[in-house]
Amino acid sequence: MAEPTPQPAFKNIVILGGSYAGISTAHYLLKHAIPKLPDQSTYQIILVSASSEIICRPATPRAMISDDLLPQEKFFVSIPEIFKKYPSTNFLFEHARAEHVDHVNRTVTIHSDTDQEKKISYHALIIATGASTASPLLSLNQDSKYLRAQWALFRDALKNAKSIVITGGGPTGIEAAGELGEYLNGQPGWFASKLEFPKVAITVVTSASQILPMLRASIAHKAEMYLARVGVTIIKGTKVTGVSPLESGTDFALPSKTTVSLSDGSELEADIYIPAMGMVPNTAFLDKSLLASDGRVETNPSTLRVDKAGDRVYAVGDVGSYGRPAVHAILNAIPVVCGNIKRDLLITSGVNETSLEAERAYKEDTRETQMVPIGRSKGVGAAMGYRLPSFLVWLIKGRDYWLWTTAGLWSGKQWEKES
Repeated sequence: MAEPTPQPAFKNIVILGGSYAGISTAHYLLKHAIPKLPDQSTYQIILVSASSEIICRPATPRAMISDDLLPQEKFFVSIPEIFKKYPSTNFLFEHARAEHVDHVNRTVTIHSDTDQEKKISYHALIIATGASTASPLLSLNQDSKYLRAQWALFRDALKNAKSIVITGGGPTGIEAAGELGEYLNGQPGWFASKLEFPKVAITVVTSASQILPMLRASIAHKAEMYLARVGVTIIKGTKVTGVSPLESGTDFALPSKTTVSLSDGSELEADIYIPAMGMVPNTAFLDKSLLASDGRVETNPSTLRVDKAGDRVYAVGDVGSYGRPAVHAILNAIPVVCGNIKRDLLITSGVNETSLEAERAYKEDTRETQMVPIGRSKGVGAAMGYRLPSFLVWLIKGRDYWLWTTAGLWSGKQWEKES
């Protein structure tokens, strides 16, 4: 049972989650909010993360295959290291997972990596815990040590695999198929439209009428053509009705042989099974009254406040209900949520509201925007409604899956200016 801690000397601004949203929020507030507050030394940002390292999650479809495909020092980055430059009085890192939020008494209970529980009172709370994937290969479902262990099991299984089944026709499933296809099967000749005899049979199953449903049909068709060239077969309009063993592809039985049952009555046999459909919001520690019907935090779509949770509680990133999950959407939301946090903190500290800028409003960009690499040289996508050529998708994302952008993001340089 967690022991209540004494009333803190600090006004704690607790951020739950150490990925894109949590890291960005911490940097932004340390640079642009804390310095503007009266008695700034009395405020402390506490960043709580189940992993002490941050990863570039979009790069997992390539990174999971081999350490040689992406620079590991850029993929895994220490969270304590990137916050060393800030005063220790204003920042504290807790290597722990959130166990419970009491939004009535305004406390968070966390469970540390040393198996200790702690209860923290919060002055403000930012929920940025993101979402987990069904496959442990594709995100930090636990910590980076666990992720590496899962990759080791997967890579060992790859050595003898003759068949791989991936369920899910969204970007992650398609990217994983493309990366595995090129790595295991290579590329066909210049004029071949299909790899006739792949070394490893790779099948993607989707219940949708097309892969990549966020993109127009012609772009999805182009992706299918690229996938065929690396030995990937697509089965569309078909649901997975069951897998055997039941735990296949999860934390419990990652490399086991699997029978995948389909809604058309057929079965697929797989040496490796990767479930890549959908994500589950990391919200089990929250009261259900704060959640939307899809399990995400019910978030004010304009202010990004969690209105039902009381004063100075916010949600940002994939965990919030205000928009569809996407890295570019997170980055667009950070100035809005942080601007409103800063404003709320100033008002609470006694600053006259009339002297402050108006609160910020978030507006989701619903234009067609998605880039999907297919292996290490091709890709499809669109940006702001405009179709992108394969070369540009490779240049922007496919060459290293956004690793070229993360140095500035993790270090906080991206948030040097208050936007």
